[in-house]
Amino acid sequence: MPPFTRRQFGRAAATAWIGTALGARRVLGANDRIRVGFVGLGNRGDQVLDAFLKHRDAEIVALCDLYQPYLDFAARKVGGQPRQFKDYRKLLELKDLDAVAINTPDHWHALQSIHACEAGKDVYVEKPLSLVVSEGRAMVDAARGFDRVVQVGLQRRSSAFVREAVELVRGGAIGKVTVVRSFHIQNEWPKGIDAPADEPPPADLDWEAWLGPAPKRPYNKNRAFYRFRWFYDYSGGQLTNFGVHYMDVVHRALGHDAPLAVTAMGGKFAVEDNREIPDTLEVLWLYPGGTLVSFSQYNATAAPAALKGAEIEFRGTKGTLYLRGNGYEIVPDDITPNAFPARSPVDRRLERGWRTGARPLIEPRSGAGEADTADHARNFLDCVRTRAACNCDIETGHRSTSATLIANVAHKTKSYLEWDRAPYKLPDQRRTE
Repeated sequence: MPPFTRRQFGRAAATAWIGTALGARRVLGANDRIRVGFVGLGNRGDQVLDAFLKHRDAEIVALCDLYQPYLDFAARKVGGQPRQFKDYRKLLELKDLDAVAINTPDHWHALQSIHACEAGKDVYVEKPLSLVVSEGRAMVDAARGFDRVVQVGLQRRSSAFVREAVELVRGGAIGKVTVVRSFHIQNEWPKGIDAPADEPPPADLDWEAWLGPAPKRPYNKNRAFYRFRWFYDYSGGQLTNFGVHYMDVVHRALGHDAPLAVTAMGGKFAVEDNREIPDTLEVLWLYPGGTLVSFSQYNATAAPAALKGAEIEFRGTKGTLYLRGNGYEIVPDDITPNAFPARSPVDRRLERGWRTGARPLIEPRSGAGEADTADHARNFLDCVRTRAACNCDIETGHRSTSATLIANVAHKTKSYLEWDRAPYKLPDQRRTE
C-alpha cells in the first residue's frame, strides 16, 4: 500500500463518518479477552504496552511499527507469536481484532484513528489527540459516526488523587479561583537536542512512510524517534506534549472545556540546537467566570517556579492547591476581616493594623497517589465491554488538546485570539447503558 499524502488525509477525514461501521458489535476473543493491536512501539508505545500487559483480559495479538527493532522488542515482551506489520492498514484488516492502541507521532493520530473507527475497531489513542483543531474535530465525527469507544491517553483522568483534587477545587474548597499556573521546566542549555546534519535515512527505516501525511523533508535524526516533538511538522511541541495534560486537569477543575481567549510569547532564546519549538514560552488563557490560566515552558533554566515543584497551582481566594505528579496539597491563606486602609503619613497605625484578626478560613489538606497509565487502560478495556464513555472520551480529549493548539496559533501569529467554541458544541452523546 502506498504512503498517504496530506490531500488523501483530507478526503478521508471529510468522509470517514459516512457509511456503516464494519463489525460495530464485535464478539470478544477466547475466554472473554479483548484482542488489541498496537500501532507505534517507540518510547510512549512501549509504556502503553506495559500498561495493557498488566491486565489479563487484554490479549495483544498484533504489533505494527516501521522500525523492526521496536517490533522485535515488543514481541518479546508480549510473548507468543503476535502478528507483525509495517503498514497499519494491514493490521486494521484483521477480523479478529477488537481494539487498537495508537502511539505514533502526533501527525499520524488523526488518519490512523479515523481508519480504525472506519474498520470497526475501538481506539486508545495517545495525546495530544491531533496536530490541528480540524483534525481533532474529524476524529470526533468518525468516532461518533461509527459508534466507537475511544479513550484519549490523558491518564490523569483515571487517577483517584487527581479526581479528588479537581473536585475540591470545583467544589469551592479554596474559594474563587482567579489564577491557575502550570509549568514545564528543565534546563537543556547549551546543547539541547544538538544540531545534526541531514543525512540518508537508516537502511532499516522507511522514512517516506514515517513522514506519511507530513511535508516531505530530508531525513534528520532529530526529526525521527522521540525528538520529533521539537518540530512542528509532527508535533505541537512541549505546549501540546505537557500542556495538554495540565489543561485537561484545569478544564475539570474549572468546569469549562474551552477558553474565551489566548495569547502567547516566546522563542528559541538560548539553546543551541536545530529545534523549531521555543525553549522559552509563556501562554495565557482567559476562562469564563474570571480565571487566568498560564503555561510556562522554561527549557534554559531549572529552578522550580511553584511551591514544592508543583506542576499546577490553583490560586483561590481562601488558599492555594498545589498539584504534583504524586499528590496534592492545600495551603490556606490568612484572611483579614478588615478593609485595606488608605495609607496616611499622619497615622501609620491603620496600615500596620490592617491584618489584625487575620485567620485561615479553610483547613490544610493533602492527598497522594499516582497517575498510572495502567488505570487508564483498565478503564478503556471496561468501556469496550460496556460501550460506556471512557474517562477521557474523544470529545473531552479534543477540547483539552484544542486549548493548546490554539495557543500555538497565537504564538506563531503573535496574536491575541478570542475563541468561539459554539460552532463546535454538540449534544451530549455519552452512552448510559
